[in-house]
Amino acid sequence: MDRVDFKPTVFAQLIQGDMDEAADAYAAAPLLNCLLRELAEPTREPGVHRFRSGGRTLRVRGTRRPVEPEVYADGTWRRLTHPELVALAAEELLRRTGLANPGLPAEMTDSRNVVAALLGARARTTPPEDPYLRSEQSLIMGHPYHPAPKARGGGPAAGWLPYAPEAYARFPLELLAVREDAVVEEGDTRPLDALGQAPPGYRLLPAHPWQLDLTGARPAIRDAFADGRLVRLGPTARPLWPTAAIRTLYAPEDDLFVKFSLDVRITNDIRRLWKHDLLKMRATDAATAAAFDALRGPAAWLSDRGYRTADFAFEELAVLGRDGLRDHLVPGATPLLAAALVEGFDGSPLDRLTDPSAWWAAYLRQVVPPVLEAFAHHGVVVEAHLQNTVVAVDGDGMPVQALFRDAEGVKLLPGVTRAAGWERLVYCLVVNHLAELAALLAERFPGADLWPAVRRELHRHAADHDLPEITALLSSPTLPGKTNLLLRWTGADGADARYVPLPNPLAGT
Repeated sequence: MDRVDFKPTVFAQLIQGDMDEAADAYAAAPLLNCLLRELAEPTREPGVHRFRSGGRTLRVRGTRRPVEPEVYADGTWRRLTHPELVALAAEELLRRTGLANPGLPAEMTDSRNVVAALLGARARTTPPEDPYLRSEQSLIMGHPYHPAPKARGGGPAAGWLPYAPEAYARFPLELLAVREDAVVEEGDTRPLDALGQAPPGYRLLPAHPWQLDLTGARPAIRDAFADGRLVRLGPTARPLWPTAAIRTLYAPEDDLFVKFSLDVRITNDIRRLWKHDLLKMRATDAATAAAFDALRGPAAWLSDRGYRTADFAFEELAVLGRDGLRDHLVPGATPLLAAALVEGFDGSPLDRLTDPSAWWAAYLRQVVPPVLEAFAHHGVVVEAHLQNTVVAVDGDGMPVQALFRDAEGVKLLPGVTRAAGWERLVYCLVVNHLAELAALLAERFPGADLWPAVRRELHRHAADHDLPEITALLSSPTLPGKTNLLLRWTGADGADARYVPLPNPLAGT
């Protein structure tokens, strides 16, 4: 297949224009995706959708990243500004649920304002030279099915912009020392000690400067500074790079990831390292690491080795050490964040493709088997969504390895039922991950049918790994689509996933 001359989509054209218009387009696309998935249904007219509660109609341009929303009223289509779109969403949610939630519209507005600040900062900043770091810091839009994917807690930009990966930030950590009798830790925390030197009788406790700004004045921490249980040592000698997760940073020279608590709501949750998660993290990570050690092929798990914190601020000051990349990568490969492939970044291997078929088949061979094997043989449900998957490519840009991360999101059987675990696996791997990348490739290569290759890859593993669920998946008319908008509007716990049925492109292949 020869590549068709790529014409920018409606969304791509908009974001190349005025910065305010671009911010509106970036913020509107995921909100529109949520509205169309959770509250509306398509009509026979292209681009026109009808809300299930109330019957109003909404028209958009584009499919994968919808833009230019219009509502039909008084016999004509009227274009919605971003504030009007937020108000429309709130009205429809109130009709659907009978509940009011003034906080979520404020988050939607904050998310849009964050995008505007990020675009302004990027115009004044040079992106990192390293392609891996560039991929991690590329996500201006973020989660394509969340109503406020870029919200930063509503605070002024001066408080969060210095730490924003999307603004190409890098910064030193604040080094603290916690007295040994107040230390709480589990697992292998030795990599953390490479970041500095603690005085005798103390242990090193790296801290995210934004988190320290947010929590440092709280009584428990303030008192610990006052009585000497906690001491400031100054910044690290070298800067670290925030990854797409914002609170997880990478130290390239030490080849170490560090993950912190961050008392800010990002997408569905306040991003603390919660005590209950930390207490079960070692067992979860050990089970996942053992599963990956037993897998065939080059796939790797980036292990969450251990955590350290202080007993007087267990969650606020917790820091987690995670494996770096180098010891896991196949020789000569370049790691890239999978989510960045979907959103796009300078240096993406997709920009070099002339035919997606071979690349897509190679991608599926690396990403799909380890997730299925871990589930089938070890009862491990890896959260293989786009932001938790790193894909390594060779010099020609062909995928040669997949690396997965984040034990906090892993589920273990029988801690969850097999049915619930499989539903979670299908949502993360197929809906959140493969469907997004397939849609991008289909947009770039009109006429390309990406789903037969997915079906073949899944079918290949049905008998090999005794997974009858695959047979059911390939014949099911629907897939589970997570309802982030309704989840946030009703105040449900971020981990309490709820799904709506989506058309299954595998069933018609």
